[in-house]
Amino acid sequence: MLITLDDLRRFTVARNFPNPTTLKRALHKMGFVQADPIRAPARAQDLILRQRVKNYHAGDLERRYATLDIEEDFFVIYGFVTRSLHALMHPRSDGQGGTKAKSSRTQRLLEFVRERGEVHPREVDEHFAHGTVTNYWGGSSNATTHLLDDMHYRGLLRVARREKGIRIYRAPQQEPGPIDAAKGVRPLNHAHKARATSQRHAQIDALIDVVVCLYAPLPSPGLSSLVSRLRYAVPQWQSDLKSALQRAKERLSHACVEGVDWYWAKEDVVRGVPRERVRLLAPFDPVVRDRARFELLWGWEYRFEAYTPASKRKLGYYALPLLWRDRVIGWANLSAKDGKLTSEFGYIRSQPRDRAFKRELEAELNSMREFLGLKS
Repeated sequence: MLITLDDLRRFTVARNFPNPTTLKRALHKMGFVQADPIRAPARAQDLILRQRVKNYHAGDLERRYATLDIEEDFFVIYGFVTRSLHALMHPRSDGQGGTKAKSSRTQRLLEFVRERGEVHPREVDEHFAHGTVTNYWGGSSNATTHLLDDMHYRGLLRVARREKGIRIYRAPQQEPGPIDAAKGVRPLNHAHKARATSQRHAQIDALIDVVVCLYAPLPSPGLSSLVSRLRYAVPQWQSDLKSALQRAKERLSHACVEGVDWYWAKEDVVRGVPRERVRLLAPFDPVVRDRARFELLWGWEYRFEAYTPASKRKLGYYALPLLWRDRVIGWANLSAKDGKLTSEFGYIRSQPRDRAFKRELEAELNSMREFLGLKS
């Protein structure tokens, strides 16, 4: 049956917003939730989960982190992953090699963490006084923080919890095995090599399946971009990603719509009448994250402007896309002041005048107040 852009819009909305469930079930269905520290009016991970979890309140993920079988880690971007997804990505190379001095510092720090059980970065810095290093952006960073980040990325440490937003680290129960990203484990024979290759391909395919489950339907460039970002998930497999993308395109459902190839898992495209529902979405919600797909589906360019100078902003500091039925028709900027929610709206064309929209918009704002613990 011919698939239209209207079908893809409804499919995108329907598959992303099933009936709300428990926090643990939602996390394990998604596999990954992107994190962001900005609160406007709440962190991205909380804004994402409030649309998918029954009776969710801001901060629930952080409060219940230790009970949810999840880890903070880097997938296609930084966020929260299930333990099963975490296991697929480790052991992991840092992609930079190492030195004897670095290995010595790493070993001493790991022993220190094991002795203490849990450590705050400030406590580690006070003990070791590592100084500063150049960070990714060319500025100065605390060397202890840099080393902790590196050890966390390689699976030598895990985030036990957060304390006022700061990551508190501990050693994993089982220390990851050694990694040689350049050579790997030398196969004993051709059969061993074939099995190792097959297992590696299966793991990469499983990672791509998580990507597709979370972000589909995806236009071809979006799928390629996300698969490419798996080089951060498992750097030592980077050379395998091109062939993995080709395998994915061969096994996924596919349709060419208005000259663009789209891909999704083997599932039926949802058709029919969309729900009468208003949703205010996080800038990094799976529905929103791929900006090119957003423009293809809804016909306008959404911009995340938190880091744009105020004088150049068109939508606002932290504009939340406004989804009505199966159309993103505008955006909202929300803030909590004096225990009350304030809101400013913008629309691509004009605000819908029908009573259903007004009723559902007020219901969404009331839901937001409850989520934030604010007065009605």
